[in-house]
Amino acid sequence: MESGAKVPFVAALIAMVVAATVPRPMESAVTCRLVVSSLTPCATYLIRGGQVPTKCCNGLKSLYKDADTRSDRQMACQCMEQESKLVPGIKIKYAGDLPEKCDVHIPYKITPTFNCST
Repeated sequence: MESGAKVPFVAALIAMVVAATVPRPMESAVTCRLVVSSLTPCATYLIRGGQVPTKCCNGLKSLYKDADTRSDRQMACQCMEQESKLVPGIKIKYAGDLPEKCDVHIPYKITPTFNCST
């Protein structure tokens, strides 16, 4: 797997998660299991492009909604970094297009250098 292939996957999904800003006073609701189950339907699109599966967009929107604290966003980011190593061949263009195609509006551009600690 080319070393840059996993970064776009992480960046695309992190960008969506980081955009959530509504705080809540409870423990993190986001787990690695939730991240993986929410985003697994996106893998084929991120590798091959084409039509984004409805299940992918639904998972992306759900994760976006659930990751509404800094702790949640950091947990999701860490999970995506770990899990993306298992998905070879992801293309940055498809990762960058995913939020818009799923009608998830984020205020920044997806890049391979996205910082998960923000």
